[in-house]
Amino acid sequence: MPELPEVETVVRSLRPALVGRRILNAEFLQLRVLRGSPLETARALAGRRIEAVERYGKFIAIRLDRGYLVVHLGMTGKLLIDAPPTKWTHAIFTLDQCTLHYDDQRQFGRIEYGAQLPERVSALGPEPLEIAFADFARRVKARHASIKAVLLNQAVVRGVGNIYADEALFRAGVHPARVAASLRKDRVERIYNAMREVLTEAIESRGSSVSNYVDADGRKGSFQLAHRVYRRTGKPCTNCGAEIERILVAQRGTHFCPKCQR
Repeated sequence: MPELPEVETVVRSLRPALVGRRILNAEFLQLRVLRGSPLETARALAGRRIEAVERYGKFIAIRLDRGYLVVHLGMTGKLLIDAPPTKWTHAIFTLDQCTLHYDDQRQFGRIEYGAQLPERVSALGPEPLEIAFADFARRVKARHASIKAVLLNQAVVRGVGNIYADEALFRAGVHPARVAASLRKDRVERIYNAMREVLTEAIESRGSSVSNYVDADGRKGSFQLAHRVYRRTGKPCTNCGAEIERILVAQRGTHFCPKCQR
C-alpha cells in the first residue's frame, strides 16, 4: 500500500497538471471504488475548478472551488495523467487540458466527493514531518501496544505504514514488539528522529516501488534500493551482518535485526 512518501510523490506529480484546470466530465466504470452515487458525483464535479492538490497522511485531497475530491489509493491504486485506459481503469476525469485516470487492479482504493473533507480524513493524527517531539512522545507513551502498532496507528501520526515503520525502528535500534509506554524518553526520541529521517529520504527518492506504485506520470520510485530491513528476510544486516528476521507484529509482517534491535 502506498505510504506517505509515495502519496506525497503522487501529489507533487499531479499538481502541475491539475491545479487551475476545470473538470468537464467524470465517468465511473467500477462502482466499488466510489463512495456515493456515480450520477450525483459526476454532476457535482462537472464544471468544478481545481484549486489545490494536497496530502493528508495516505489520502489525496483535490480541493475544488466547491468541495473536495478525496482519493485513497488502497493497495494498487494509481492516478495517471493522460495515460491510455486499461481494463483496470475505473474512473476517468476529463479536464479542460488533460485527462486523469484512476486505475486499480485490486479495487481496494476509494474515491469520494464531499463539501468538506470526510471525517475519517479530518480525524487523522498529525503529520509525522510536522509534529513536535513533545507531542509525539506524549502520544507514544500513552499507548500500551507494541511500538510498531503505535507507528501504524493513523490517530497517532498519519501516513506511516509497514515499510517506514520497519525502517524507522531499525534505524532507531528498537525492537518492533517493545511496548510503547515502556520506552525511555531517549529511545522515543531516536524513533522520532529516525521516522522523520527515513520519510524525508524516501520522499527525496520518490518513494518505494515494491509493487504497483508509480507516480502520476507512470514513473517508479527508487527508495526500495535503500531499504535496510523491509523485505530483506535472511539477508545480512547492513550494520552487524546478522540475518534479518521476519515476525508478525500487530498482524503485519515485520522485518528487523535481532542483534541491532532489542
